[in-house]
Amino acid sequence: MITLSVRSAALGLLLAALPLTAQAAGARVEPPALSWSFSGPFGTFDRAQLQRGYKVYKEVCANCHSASLLKFRNLSQPGGPEFTPGQVTALAATYQIKDGPNEAGEMFERPGRAADAFPSPFPNEQAARSANGGAYPPDLSVIAKARTYERGFPRFVFDIFTQYQEQGPDYLAALLTGYKDPPPEGVTLLPGQYYNTYMPGHLIAMPNVLNDGQVEFPKGPDGQPQVPETAKQYAKDVTAFLMWAAEPHLEARKRIGLQVMLFLLMFGTLLYYTKKKVWSRMPDGTAAH
Repeated sequence: MITLSVRSAALGLLLAALPLTAQAAGARVEPPALSWSFSGPFGTFDRAQLQRGYKVYKEVCANCHSASLLKFRNLSQPGGPEFTPGQVTALAATYQIKDGPNEAGEMFERPGRAADAFPSPFPNEQAARSANGGAYPPDLSVIAKARTYERGFPRFVFDIFTQYQEQGPDYLAALLTGYKDPPPEGVTLLPGQYYNTYMPGHLIAMPNVLNDGQVEFPKGPDGQPQVPETAKQYAKDVTAFLMWAAEPHLEARKRIGLQVMLFLLMFGTLLYYTKKKVWSRMPDGTAAH
């Protein structure tokens, strides 16, 4: 208990000593609402977009961020990127997974299997912080549902009827493309800090990691990319992939929800006409004694 109190006091002193630049950077900027294939009560994931998003995650995001709740076999399950089992086996084999102990009691590395979880780029949190200037890259398994922003009154009331639930994806896509270099006048950055329009407080430890032409997308019959190879497209595709990772059963949930609503509508209609049929037998203007 004493150790906990000392740590709490130290944390309070650290927060109090933070430079005022973070506070003076300005209020939070609301991200723009984007168009998503999975939005609305009938929305579904775009399989091609999810596969492109996985490619961006693997080549860019996975260098610092883990996704420990995902397994390679999930990539072939219905409702997701739907890679073939052969593709999943090949993708998993590109990773080296630490396993063991073997018969000699030693740990060893082996090619990944479909049943393996996505490996972390760092062996532990301390190693991750050491490699990132003290900042700890968060796990991305459910980041699309964990990050959001306040919509405010009365819009959150309208969201109930419009079924708007894409605050997280809108925020992530905006964050990935919201860097400003140099920062606005009057903003002072410390070493390891970057200015991002959509980050609360505008100061972020993650540098801008997406650039035009960075990731090569599949080509069409004419030899040209099917979508633009731009930072904006990368951000949207990897955000869609992370949305699927956070809610892999989204399509099934919406499908079952629609079936339940139709059932309740039919059931309510039958109850109404049954009630009318039963009470139609009662004489008008009479009451039971």
